[in-house]
Amino acid sequence: MNLQLLQTRLGYTFQDAGLLQQALTHRSHSSLHNERLEFLGDSILNCVVASILYERYQSIDEGDLSRLRANLVKQQSLYEIAQKLELSQFLRLGEGELKSGGFRRPSILADTLEALLGAIFLDAGFNAARDVIRAFYIPILDTVDPQTLGKDAKTLLQEFLQSKKISLPLYNVVATHGAAHSQEFEIECLVPKLGVQVYGRGGSRRAGEQAAAKLALGMAEQAMLKTPSAGRKVKPRAAQLKLAGIATVQGSGNNAGHGEAAQPGVADAKLAHK
Repeated sequence: MNLQLLQTRLGYTFQDAGLLQQALTHRSHSSLHNERLEFLGDSILNCVVASILYERYQSIDEGDLSRLRANLVKQQSLYEIAQKLELSQFLRLGEGELKSGGFRRPSILADTLEALLGAIFLDAGFNAARDVIRAFYIPILDTVDPQTLGKDAKTLLQEFLQSKKISLPLYNVVATHGAAHSQEFEIECLVPKLGVQVYGRGGSRRAGEQAAAKLALGMAEQAMLKTPSAGRKVKPRAAQLKLAGIATVQGSGNNAGHGEAAQPGVADAKLAHK
């Protein structure tokens, strides 16, 4: 295990190698594990990210700053940073976790990243931890839109339509599929003024609505580019499917399932099941 390689990727070299070892140690490995360091790192991470957002976006209010921070420090975001560091190759896991693929588990990788931040804080103080965190997040913030980051598809569609003074979309359950314990909902989303009629599927009504909203947003944006002020009548479902298609949300948790093979006129939009 080349810990110098990890420290190079972090942009920080530990004075106390024991802290680095502890930060990489899962509770399944030994009694001296990283959970307390994770607790500490989580607090430091939230503080630094809040500070970055406060400095960077001076015209954004508290509510939107909170939304941005929540999105940036959530498990999936930390997991993606851990993946870039290839952190899985440095984890110290017990035999059971190794066999079950714990080195690939997003929760373990995200927790370990937080533990590393806590260890850096103990090793060299707040400023050192802050510099590492800023190096993670500044490039991310350079590529995202703060107005949309962390917002779901239904919210984005609603805000887009409101900005164009168009009535809010209509959602209807048009069908349910499967057994009671594993039902899939088919949801229709309509924006009559723009002639938008799409269908989304998901393991819950909410998930189906999100899938449909994602497709509807794309079509609404295209419609406004083509005809900024003119609306069209909604076509019958069969005809509209050739233009729009069906979006599908499958699975549960944070990982979307694999979609079915595409059919003519059918588009699959995968969203996390919420």
